[in-house]
Amino acid sequence: MATRSRFDHEPVSHSVAHHLVAIAELLEEYGYARVSDVARRLGITRGSVSITLKGLKQKGLVTDDDRRFLGLSEDGRTITDSIRAKKAVMKDLFVRFLRVDEEQADLDTCKLEHLISPDTATRAQSLLDFLDSGAEEADSFLDAFQEFATGNGKGPTKRKKKPRSAKKRS
Repeated sequence: MATRSRFDHEPVSHSVAHHLVAIAELLEEYGYARVSDVARRLGITRGSVSITLKGLKQKGLVTDDDRRFLGLSEDGRTITDSIRAKKAVMKDLFVRFLRVDEEQADLDTCKLEHLISPDTATRAQSLLDFLDSGAEEADSFLDAFQEFATGNGKGPTKRKKKPRSAKKRS
């Protein structure tokens, strides 16, 4: 269950995720974060950052001190860590196994990082762990998938479609 706890968090919006991650990155890089630093990092106005931060402070995710330096509460840090862990897992999956260009994978995972559920993130991590395990089945799967994905494979075999249940109309 250790992997699952890496991803547990309350859902947040795309914008909130960016603000929280920007604060965390600034704190790691410089040891402090200010509204102007967050605005510069995100490429938006200080006013826009201030509006978002007001809500984050009310929710107890962001703190500030008497010098107006920003920080993350324990909950804010937990959410930020979860977002970053999800992004790392999905980007790894996209780049290494799906062979998505790194820049495109970064853009795509930015859209997903705050949306995917803890269960999905945990399962994606389990898939990566399996594919990295060196197990014969994992190696066979990777070889077959890469051959298929590059167009050298036979393509998908036709499967019987599952019958769809008839929808009742009221």
